[in-house]
Amino acid sequence: MLVSIIMGSDSDLPVMQQAADILAQLGIAYEMTIVSAHRTPERLFRFARQAHERGVAVVVAGAGGAAHLPGMVASLSPLPVIGVPIKSSNSIDGWDSVLSILQMPAGVPVATVALNGAKNAGILAAQILSVSDTELQNRLIAYKQQLSDEVMRKVALWQEKAENS
Repeated sequence: MLVSIIMGSDSDLPVMQQAADILAQLGIAYEMTIVSAHRTPERLFRFARQAHERGVAVVVAGAGGAAHLPGMVASLSPLPVIGVPIKSSNSIDGWDSVLSILQMPAGVPVATVALNGAKNAGILAAQILSVSDTELQNRLIAYKQQLSDEVMRKVALWQEKAENS
């Protein structure tokens, strides 16, 4: 199974790289490319209609500004789409991107993560895939345990610091 990470512009790469990094950490195959809803609509249509035939299981789509990419992919593809709103240079504090991705009409769902939240999009893609992959599910459990351990390590450091004050 493959996760496809797409973005509307190469300026989105610093944000979308976070999804690639967490997928790599979890041992999940992915591809990453640019598919502009506005500048390459034919490419968008081809991508969205054929992704499932190429073995893609989940699409993570990041876009800024008008942010039509995730919704357009969701309208054309049978695959789950996770939208990443990106605060771009022409954005209205990112709200235009958030609302463009979040406010989808009935029948065309896009799971939406936080503004610039590509890491969570990667984790959500992994969780979707883990429904049918016990080994991946175990890696996710271990990852979440690491998050918990890190918090508890910080709690212990704070307590130690408070006791020594």
